[in-house]
Amino acid sequence: MQYSVISEEAIIKRNFWINKIRELSGNFGVDSDRLEIELTKETVEKGTNSLIDHLRLCGNIPECYGHDTSEEKLYSKYTDILLSLTYKQLGLNSIVLKERADAADVEVFAENYSFVADAKTFRLSRTAKNPKDFKIQAMDNWKRGKAYAMLVCPVHQLPDSLSQIYLQASTRNICIFTYSHLALLSAYSEIENKDKAQILLEKIFRVIPALNPSKSATDYWLSINKTILAFSKKIETLWNTEKAAAAESTVIAKNEALTFLTQEREKIMRMTHEEALKELIKIHKIDNKIKTIHKLADNKLFSMR
Repeated sequence: MQYSVISEEAIIKRNFWINKIRELSGNFGVDSDRLEIELTKETVEKGTNSLIDHLRLCGNIPECYGHDTSEEKLYSKYTDILLSLTYKQLGLNSIVLKERADAADVEVFAENYSFVADAKTFRLSRTAKNPKDFKIQAMDNWKRGKAYAMLVCPVHQLPDSLSQIYLQASTRNICIFTYSHLALLSAYSEIENKDKAQILLEKIFRVIPALNPSKSATDYWLSINKTILAFSKKIETLWNTEKAAAAESTVIAKNEALTFLTQEREKIMRMTHEEALKELIKIHKIDNKIKTIHKLADNKLFSMR
């Protein structure tokens, strides 16, 4: 299937890195360092478009990864590295922290301010996400003297009506952002310049404390989206591109997950009785996961303007 924005090459690259992450050495520290080196090399060699490809497709945890496994943990590190590389591409200084407990995963330093950032990913088959999964209160604690904090999430997994996360974010001065918005900033820095992209980023941060605390997704995203669109006439075209990419990424994520789960179901159906009994210990509610993924749709956050 061909898409108007996301290329076949980007999808192939996505599959390459999914498999790459599965090739574990057994040492998380070594694997994380290797991942950062190889991702950095790729983005240096192939440029900003390669980084944007990653940002558009990285928001969902591959269904082929087991729950709470080494590969799932390394995938989380992969998204942290992508955030750090994006901030660097914007001209900021950024590091991925090695510590895992009671700290943000990424620290970023601009000329006049600094902030912490965290990347969130979810399985498409997960039926419900609790506000505590977004760790907004923890992000507030992790600022440790820094002015701002940014929580980057997949656009299709964020609430589109009322949610406690928006109230918490506006109360605690946490910027909820998406990989799609971050891809737009990255593209803008290329067509304009890095300095202007940094100014826009700080404007986005300053929107949050000015918000009236509310659970409304509409109120939150209207403020963010209008701030971005009003910054430069050059953003309009980029906006339309990322809006289309966000819708396409939802379809691609669904196809990826459904392909794996239906293949798993077929494998089970072809098993002998004894093989099936053994496999039942490992398999958990595949049909329910498929139903959940089928219900996923573009939540039109990019249409709030």
